[in-house]
Amino acid sequence: MPLPKMPTKPAALLSPKDYPKAESGKPSKAVKVAHTEKTRAAENQAATAKKAQTPVATQKAGPRSTQKTAPAKATRIPAPAPAAAKIATPATTAVTEAKIPDIRVKSSISRAADKSGIIKLFVLDTNVLMHDPTSLFRFEEHDIYLPMITLEELDDHKKGMSEVARNARQISRSLDALVGDIDHQDIEKGIPLSKLGNKEAKGHLYFQTKLQVGELPRGLPQGKADNQILGVVQALEQEFPGRPIVLVSKDINMRIKARALGLPAEDYFNDHVLEDSDLLYSGIVQLPDDFWNKHGKGIETWQENRNGLSTTFYRITGPVIPSLLVNQFVYLEPNNGEASFYGQVKQINGKTAVLQTLRDYGHVKNSVWGITSRNREQNFALNLLMDPECDFVTLLGQAGTGKTLLALAAGLAQVLETKTYNEIIVTRVTVPVGEDIGFLPGTEEEKMSPWMGAFDDNLEVLNKSDNDAGDWGRAATQDLIRSKIKIKSLNFMRGRTFVNKFLIIDEAQNLTPKQVKTLVTRAGPGTKIICLGNIAQIDTPYLTEGSSGLTYVVDRFKGWSHSGHVTLARGERSRLADHASEIL
Repeated sequence: MPLPKMPTKPAALLSPKDYPKAESGKPSKAVKVAHTEKTRAAENQAATAKKAQTPVATQKAGPRSTQKTAPAKATRIPAPAPAAAKIATPATTAVTEAKIPDIRVKSSISRAADKSGIIKLFVLDTNVLMHDPTSLFRFEEHDIYLPMITLEELDDHKKGMSEVARNARQISRSLDALVGDIDHQDIEKGIPLSKLGNKEAKGHLYFQTKLQVGELPRGLPQGKADNQILGVVQALEQEFPGRPIVLVSKDINMRIKARALGLPAEDYFNDHVLEDSDLLYSGIVQLPDDFWNKHGKGIETWQENRNGLSTTFYRITGPVIPSLLVNQFVYLEPNNGEASFYGQVKQINGKTAVLQTLRDYGHVKNSVWGITSRNREQNFALNLLMDPECDFVTLLGQAGTGKTLLALAAGLAQVLETKTYNEIIVTRVTVPVGEDIGFLPGTEEEKMSPWMGAFDDNLEVLNKSDNDAGDWGRAATQDLIRSKIKIKSLNFMRGRTFVNKFLIIDEAQNLTPKQVKTLVTRAGPGTKIICLGNIAQIDTPYLTEGSSGLTYVVDRFKGWSHSGHVTLARGERSRLADHASEIL
């Protein structure tokens, strides 16, 4: 029987008088607390299981729900028909005190429509269209209604070169293509959203073609755009009493006002890659203790010489294999004194996989530019960074886990020593943590230098690793390193092609999925791209852990034979930084 894991937090010694005393026939306070916690955990599990059995429809484009019931007869624009519901619900996980509960709750009218299978009519706020220009086509069978004030706000925001202005122009072009050859009478009947080739959008688009004023409280200013949209929603409810009308808005205060007035309102979260960030692919899996007993039969092993190194391969068959992904790291650390196993999945065919042993970068002889790995995850990361067959690497982790240092050390080793790449290009999003300090003078690299303080700190560490060079030698090495590192801004990336470059994208959690696509598609022959970030430190407005571009690429690239991902879990900066990240 394996020994239990060591506790992660130190225990506190109590004096004898502090221990609870049990009276005869009554359990002690500690027993009561433990019983309450067990009962609460059992209730959470039962609620989770019950909720998992209930069919839940999502706002994301995808197959229809199999739940079909007789449609309720109601006045329609045209009449509603059975369909899947639309708005995504949060993952059914037990809520702990350390985690803020998910606030993406459906309205009662929306939940009732889900059960009855009636097509809903979604009234879209302007910020939804400007946040996601493709949101018109993300509601599957449900219909969409656009108030006239929404079109007015789109017209006000279309000027400029910002992301919001580009999205406003894009949605305006989509609307123009939808209504281009439609008569006025047909507009009132509804425009099929699948007209432009979006087959997933089976609903219709309706415009406000007449004045619709709801009876809002007198205290609300009638001229404000948000209040006009609320008035339209209320008027639609009065005009079509049997139709589920739901307001979709990214504005929290707008949704609060709608709920206060008794109007159904929900957030738009089709842009979320994952419902829960805890479900994000980590790139690492721990094998069960009986792995070799169940997978040791018929095992094949051989050695190959790859990149000047002798590597051992295992061909293994067993029940765990289908759950693995290509380039995923596996490890087994037995507690009975046996040797640990660290490997990487290279091929998967049904229940058969080929595992490759890793190079131990924790040993001094395998150091990368004087840097050795200090834990298991850093060793996995260096194996990806130093693998020439891996073109795209994503490293996720909290502050102090060594993401930037490992990437920079691997880049210098492959640019200056092995000559695999001819240059290191570093870029990051220029989103300030506090107030913006204004315009910066100088060239592109001089303007970017204040944002690259993290790389300067890591270069200083890498330069000090050479103890034999002396002051003059280190100064010459630093000049050589500086000549091989180029600092570039994201604003000038479009249209470029990088050939044989080692591209490092720092603070990638502040990128949108569209910006990440723009950067990754810049890669030419022989280029390796490294994305670094921490999704817990997002500074870009309107981006969350689920909608970040870093989360997007980690989820989409998993399982590709030329990409890899590692989530670094342990901080190695200092004991002060580690303690601060835990208690603050």
